[in-house]
Amino acid sequence: MDLVKQIQAEQIRTDLPDFAAGDNISVHYKIKEGDKERIQVFQGTVLQRRNTGMDETFTVRKISSGVGVERIFPFHSPFIDKIELNRRGKVRRARIFYLRGRSGKSARIKEKR
Repeated sequence: MDLVKQIQAEQIRTDLPDFAAGDNISVHYKIKEGDKERIQVFQGTVLQRRNTGMDETFTVRKISSGVGVERIFPFHSPFIDKIELNRRGKVRRARIFYLRGRSGKSARIKEKR
């Protein structure tokens, strides 16, 4: 095993839950402000997961004060404290960007039972 793969194998996180596009999750993210550190929760719907290994990222979208806010998180980031899976969504696609143009009832996703 070459050195790069060995270092990446040490950095990969296995403590995070399995989630996919359409799921509603809460991401507890560590934020540094000067010398203080706090945890901020970003709760929303997963739009996509992309790449594999250390390059893997996922996009989460939420509605804040009537405005859509999206944030891209690196999956194996040390700043992610934990991820909670709130509900599983029933969608047919891996990337649900069509939610960006919708609001109200049409933006809802059915729950997988």
